[in-house]
Amino acid sequence: MKKIIRKVLTLLSVYYAYSVEYRAELIFWVLSGSLPIILMGIWIQAAQGGQFGLSSVDFGRYFITVFIVRQLTAVWVIWDFEREVVEGRLSPKLLQPLDPVWHHVARHVSERFTRLMFAFLLVALFFILYPQAFWLPSLSRFLLFTLAVVLAFALRFTIQYSFAMLAFWTERASALENFWLLFYLFLSGLIAPLEVFPEPVRKIVMFTPFPYLIDFPANLLVGLPVDIGRGFWSMVGWILVFLGVNRLLWRAGLKRYSGMGA
Repeated sequence: MKKIIRKVLTLLSVYYAYSVEYRAELIFWVLSGSLPIILMGIWIQAAQGGQFGLSSVDFGRYFITVFIVRQLTAVWVIWDFEREVVEGRLSPKLLQPLDPVWHHVARHVSERFTRLMFAFLLVALFFILYPQAFWLPSLSRFLLFTLAVVLAFALRFTIQYSFAMLAFWTERASALENFWLLFYLFLSGLIAPLEVFPEPVRKIVMFTPFPYLIDFPANLLVGLPVDIGRGFWSMVGWILVFLGVNRLLWRAGLKRYSGMGA
């Protein structure tokens, strides 16, 4: 156990050092995820017409929470893995007594800590400009939100890492992620809360993994109606599904890998 802990801490410290090497770039990455803040203004204005079940304050709280969720669950593993396969840089990692996925996990986790400070500054600025939206969630809601964000990150990472396995067969595995992104934008709750969707559409979407990546965690923290049991079980179920797909593609892909750029 001590050896495992030492390896984990070493990986995290190394990739944390990589992350803070270019602080200006980190700020741009945080700002690039500010789409929810832009959409917030649009929906707050729309809510003043009274045509939705949510008030302008609800929309403000929802989208600032979406911004936080996005900062904590951002994933880019498919582009890193695709480059490693195409350039042959995966070969040295295959010789190590450690699954290459843990390098990507450590890089993602350590990067969370480097961007949090900038994200919280934007959140603080939002509450200064829009104080009526400020609220303190209960401890139980906050703990459930924390667990949901961890699972949302795990689900998002597992989905994208599964797509990344296609790099063994094609040099443009990221094209599938770009196609998936279209559904992610509209069905995850990033563009609009699923609460404003028509009931038949919402029922269908709930059987997909999209709502559990953003909408479900955000609703937990804000306090909007949500089926907590179904949400967590669905997240665990989808993680297991994509994890199984990932391992199958990994084993099949290694048989085709030739280290082209090595």
